[in-house]
Amino acid sequence: MNEVRNTDPVTVELSGRIDSGNASAVETEILSGLSGKTNLPLVLDAEKLEYISSAGLRVILRLKKNYPDLCVKNVSSDVYEILEMTGFTEMMRVEKAYRVVSVEGCEVIGEGFNGKVYRIDKDNVVKTYKNADALAEIQHEREVAKLALILGVPTAISYDVVRVGDSYGSVFELLNAKSFAKILAKEPERMDYCVREYVRMLKKIHSIEVPEGKLPSRKARLLKSVARIKDSLPDGLGEKLERMTEAIPESNHMIHGDFHTKNIVVADGEVLLIDMDTLSTGHPIFELVSMYNSYVGYSEYDPEIVIRFQGFNAETARKFWHESLAAYLGTKDEDRINEVEEKVRILSYTYLYDWGNRHPAAVGEHGEETMALWKGRLVELLKKVDSLVFEAPTDEKAPAEELDVEADESRLMAVTAFVNRQLEKTGCSPKTVSQIDIAVEEIFVNIASYAYAPGKGRAAITVEISGEPEEATIVFKDSGIPYDPLAKTDPDTTLSANEREIGGLGIFMTKKIMDSMSYEYKDGQNVLTLKKKLS
Repeated sequence: MNEVRNTDPVTVELSGRIDSGNASAVETEILSGLSGKTNLPLVLDAEKLEYISSAGLRVILRLKKNYPDLCVKNVSSDVYEILEMTGFTEMMRVEKAYRVVSVEGCEVIGEGFNGKVYRIDKDNVVKTYKNADALAEIQHEREVAKLALILGVPTAISYDVVRVGDSYGSVFELLNAKSFAKILAKEPERMDYCVREYVRMLKKIHSIEVPEGKLPSRKARLLKSVARIKDSLPDGLGEKLERMTEAIPESNHMIHGDFHTKNIVVADGEVLLIDMDTLSTGHPIFELVSMYNSYVGYSEYDPEIVIRFQGFNAETARKFWHESLAAYLGTKDEDRINEVEEKVRILSYTYLYDWGNRHPAAVGEHGEETMALWKGRLVELLKKVDSLVFEAPTDEKAPAEELDVEADESRLMAVTAFVNRQLEKTGCSPKTVSQIDIAVEEIFVNIASYAYAPGKGRAAITVEISGEPEEATIVFKDSGIPYDPLAKTDPDTTLSANEREIGGLGIFMTKKIMDSMSYEYKDGQNVLTLKKKLS
């Protein structure tokens, strides 16, 4: 049955059946193997255990009395059910067996300091952890992801924990998911879309107030970095850095903490935020710090780093950072953007310099030069900046929701479902929803059929609910052939069937259903706007 391995902790393997017929012999064999091994953690590995009766449970109970830290691991569902119903899961640590997943040959779709994300099939990804004992990390991430979802953040929740090699992984369903990093690398012409959706998500997160004590403070983490490096800075600049950091106001608003383009994905047309283990609270500057480091800071000396990490070049990274900051601040004033960026860079270099001191092997082959650059930039900025505080932007109006999809009739259901989700929030009548669905179908099918023919392209659908009484504004955008659907004369509905032309009814019906329609060709796009009062 059981092989006793002289390891620390002591592990005993259980197998087959343990019942009244062999429980005594099993116990004798275990105790014989444990002879002389006292005051050590004892682990019962139940991976091969198929059945256990009350006699077997009594063996475990007696072992528990002699080895208080007893743990039973790799327990099958059937055995776990027995242990749970008899209260053993309350008396001792019992770990279920985990499904084994291989990532050999799988596409790496993301990588961070603590692990990698692999696509294991078309519908699912697994986030693996470098820490061999990652169960606590996984549990933390699942809990904060659930909290974020409850508070209104669109995210993916892990539905399974698996074994991957010597560590563990979290499995997520991300149907046809594509990260913003991959979009920017493969489709740079969609930069504006990525910036808009990235900042929309950022503002959504920062608008959420987190219940007291649910998430850690990001400010506390930065203050630890400040404390570790302040004595290495000249001319009292360390004390100045500490004063300015302490002066940043506390906030219970949510920040992601690792908000970069690999952690924003489009899954079946919906934009989601993933990798939630860094969720915390604080002033927006702490979010901007991690963003700056992702696009500029880590790779400032060696631009190849951002290519390896994000998959696009340093020029794209810097442009994306700058445009995202401008959009977040709601300004094109370069002086204002530069003013906030300098504040952000002070804390960015603080974190990087501290991180480099603690992880010299991770800094890279140009470690000394990189560390000198970070410290030099920090000292230079500290001499000219006297406050790290800036007014965080606020949006009085909720941002419009947008769906970006391939302009193909097969995507119609996704488009209709997206529009309906926004209408459901208003409580408008089923009749109004049905009418809008007809209009949405007519316009989207028209774009899918003609905008890019004979090729393929994309369409963006934006829904905004505003006003009192409420009004839905639905905007369709495509980059296809310039075409004004309103320019065509309405069909004469008084003619007989034989006299009528085929076609043209879709736009005509949409005009009748909606309260207003308007068209413009702007920035290389067809823009069709529909409006309807909700009832």
